[in-house]
Amino acid sequence: MDKILLKITGSQRIDNQKDKLELTTIGSFEEKKDAYIINYKEEQEPPEPPVSVSVKISKDEKSVVMTRSGANDSCLVIEKSRRNLCNYGTQFGDILMGISGHTVDSEYDGNKGKFLFTYDIDINGALASKNEVIMTFRKN
Repeated sequence: MDKILLKITGSQRIDNQKDKLELTTIGSFEEKKDAYIINYKEEQEPPEPPVSVSVKISKDEKSVVMTRSGANDSCLVIEKSRRNLCNYGTQFGDILMGISGHTVDSEYDGNKGKFLFTYDIDINGALASKNEVIMTFRKN
């Protein structure tokens, strides 16, 4: 497992409004036989403890599994051309969301990498947002 400098850029489009979030942090990267795994922590507003995030990107570029562990747990499964039902934990309880995957792209050269995935979120069958996540990293 290697330490990495990780930059995450996430954008979310709801109706005609677009929101963008950027995070730069230290994390870890591991290459397995069939997947790349990135782990990092997201700091929360005090007094909430940090959230541990694990992102597993399949080498065949068919799926991404994003797991968040902390005060509220969630697991999002993003598969190309497929809709999955996923629980997203909030302080008010779990929300059942549909996740429809569109793109999963990966680039890794042994020292640095870039992962891109796009997906839609629906709640009760109604489109809630269109999302794009770009993760770039380099080993320390």
